Amino acid sequence: MPVLEDATQQVAGWVRADFGLDLTLLDEVTHGADQRARLWRAHAADGTRYAVKLSGGGTPAGLVVTAHLAGQGVPGIPAPLRTGDGRLHGDHGGRRLSVVPWVADQRALDGPMTEAHWRAYGELLAAVHAVPVTDELVRLLPPGGAAYPAIVAATRATAERLRDPGPADPAGPPVAELAAVWAAVADRVSTLAGEVERLVSGQRDRPVVVCHGDPHLGNLLLGPDGQVWLIDWDDAVLAPPECDLMFLTDGVLAFAPVTAEQQVAALAGYGRVDIDPTRLAWFLAVRALDDLTDWTRQALDPDADVADRARAARIVRGLVSPVGLVTLADTALGDLGRPR
Repeated sequence: MPVLEDATQQVAGWVRADFGLDLTLLDEVTHGADQRARLWRAHAADGTRYAVKLSGGGTPAGLVVTAHLAGQGVPGIPAPLRTGDGRLHGDHGGRRLSVVPWVADQRALDGPMTEAHWRAYGELLAAVHAVPVTDELVRLLPPGGAAYPAIVAATRATAERLRDPGPADPAGPPVAELAAVWAAVADRVSTLAGEVERLVSGQRDRPVVVCHGDPHLGNLLLGPDGQVWLIDWDDAVLAPPECDLMFLTDGVLAFAPVTAEQQVAALAGYGRVDIDPTRLAWFLAVRALDDLTDWTRQALDPDADVADRARAARIVRGLVSPVGLVTLADTALGDLGRPR
């Protein structure tokens, strides 16, 4: 039997105590963007594989949502395991330990994603949106886009910092590069921030459904014959369908734009839907500002790993590229007939 390294023995012990599983191997997965969580692909003694996650932020709402959706028979939702006393996670030093079946190795982001996969992607989101919203979900899940005031404030603060960076800025040389990136799109970023604030009144009193909140291709796993699974529900919200549908119509990743053919297949899977262009544009704009500001913050973090900072800077450049999310949001607002 393989011997676990010291760094993972404690986690394996917690899994054994909480979930009654004996793990023989834990391989850490490092491609996620959540800096507050650690994820392992774990192997049990009987050969079954699991996703073991230790989360240091947020709430357990994502686990409650996936348990509820799986219980409602929504396909493509891996249900979390329960602890010996029936809970969805263990608690260790203020962190949540959860275990979910490891359903597939292939991320949609890494391809190949067939037309059948795109159709199943749409079908899965439609099934999620069709599940009734319970009182427990209302209590646990935040409204989609509720953090927009903090996002707009952070965007403006970052723009101000980069408007005239001094030579003593603790971020070092990268600050000058990112200052140039932001300067090239300053008008667009300012417009997005203003439009998010101006259009928010139209987001109130709107019908809401359970939304994943971040169903990009990095959170979609592929199986044979067009099968898909949607994972990582930490950002689940109650929102109008457009909060998720923007990932089908536009995508959010500059290096993985959604083609017209892919959009047609995904929306065919989703079924009849009347997409509100104003809501879609608003969610695109909120997401664009949030991503741009957060990845810029990571790129300017002097305490972060050099490779991580470089990756964050590349993502920032992608966000403002012709196929990036800032451009998509700006175009969507322009298509509403409002000045940009």
